[in-house]
Amino acid sequence: MFIEQAFNYLYQSWRYLVGTIVIFLIWQLGTIPFAVAVFSKVLMDGGDLHLLEQDQSLLMKVLEPNLTLFLMLLSFAIGLLGLYLWLKWVHHQPMKAITTTRKNIDWKRFGFGFALIAITTVLLTGIDYYLHPESFEVQLQWGPFLILVILACLMIPLQTSFEEYLFRGYLMQGLGVMTRSRWVPLLLTSVVFGGMHFFNPEVDKMGPILMIYYIGTGLFLGVITLMDEGLELALGFHAGNNLVGALLVTADWTAFQTNSILRDISDPSAGVDAVAPVFLIYPLFLFLMARRYNWSDWRAKLIGPLRTPSEH
Repeated sequence: MFIEQAFNYLYQSWRYLVGTIVIFLIWQLGTIPFAVAVFSKVLMDGGDLHLLEQDQSLLMKVLEPNLTLFLMLLSFAIGLLGLYLWLKWVHHQPMKAITTTRKNIDWKRFGFGFALIAITTVLLTGIDYYLHPESFEVQLQWGPFLILVILACLMIPLQTSFEEYLFRGYLMQGLGVMTRSRWVPLLLTSVVFGGMHFFNPEVDKMGPILMIYYIGTGLFLGVITLMDEGLELALGFHAGNNLVGALLVTADWTAFQTNSILRDISDPSAGVDAVAPVFLIYPLFLFLMARRYNWSDWRAKLIGPLRTPSEH
């Protein structure tokens, strides 16, 4: 099973505890180029750095949007490299072992997860635009948009892959090994993943209720990872969600400020629509995936005991 694969390599608890800290620090080091570029631009333009401290949303508006996106996502690419090297040098574990239990990575599963959320996002955005055209403005400029397409296709999968490999891969296995359980890593990785988004501008704009969406999304991705015995569906789903979202719609209050097709100019408020994916759409996705991949033994795979090395 997926978590038990960690027992085939060096799985002492200290390796995971130190690894989590080291990987986090490497990820944060990757934000230095963005910080240097922003502060340099402000100083060159005679701006006031204190304004950035008072309103961090201004950080997203100092540089050209495509450059901002690239530098923001660069840290995730660096974090992914750090995770790969830590696995290789400290755990003696290949990336495939935190990707799947199958003989080979199933790219068709990746494609299904990607297509499922991509099509859903396009349809829901189209319906929203049709019903509430006053909430959007078309800002499509082909030059910047085509650059965005190239950047997003290259960098966003690295960002989402880092998050999936860190939370649903490395930490899911590590916490499972340390607690000898499935439900503890499932819940903890979901809460920590959601908490990582607490300082997103969307939460500041719409309120803490949005954390239900972020934690619920982490739980959904964790469930499909454990039920499917691999990350492929979660990798595809997360990439499709962020990539299509970045290309379709942006707003002044979103984490990604992009040269997208549409700009949301409404004044958002957290209501039923903010948590609807968790209680309506994700259960439907689980049903579709379960039928397609013949999932069974839900209890055993989600909350059942681990098979420890002595039981293998």
